[in-house]
Amino acid sequence: MSIVELRQYTLRPGARDTLIELFEREFVTGQQAVGIRVGGRFRDLDDPDRFVWLRSFPDMRRRRSSLEAFYTGPVWRAHRDAANATMVDSDDVLLLRGPGFTPSPGTREVGATICQPPDAAAFAAYAARHLGPDHAPHRTEHAENDYPLLPVRTGRDVRVWFGPAEPPPWPVQELRLRSVTG
Repeated sequence: MSIVELRQYTLRPGARDTLIELFEREFVTGQQAVGIRVGGRFRDLDDPDRFVWLRSFPDMRRRRSSLEAFYTGPVWRAHRDAANATMVDSDDVLLLRGPGFTPSPGTREVGATICQPPDAAAFAAYAARHLGPDHAPHRTEHAENDYPLLPVRTGRDVRVWFGPAEPPPWPVQELRLRSVTG
């Protein structure tokens, strides 16, 4: 299990393709070069001004060192103004523990479910009946965010999975996503 960030960016109207092109051209390899594993990257099908993506790290210590290396390094310095010009908000971030997620090649649409079960036992019972390894289940990582320059949402214990499943008996946020690489 890795430390995973599920990042949802709200972008300026019409700026999503500009960010995606820059992201794919510069930021994927730039992050990989400092030890960050970049996972799925998606257009939100229900919001034309939202970009959703995942990245992962082996542990919290390497998360911090990799983020420091990337955000003080040449790739981010060269392109941060262009990236930031596309964004309204980049702070909708869940810090999770899980396997990460990258859709299979050729996959066009992916569903992501975010829920806040009443307790761990209730979710475990639901997951045992309805989720398998292909759903790439994730849970909140409660470690302190030791890279505060990039805020994460705290105070909630969520579960996230990818792909279709029987709806759980508690409220969910469902994302319909299209892979930018599929």
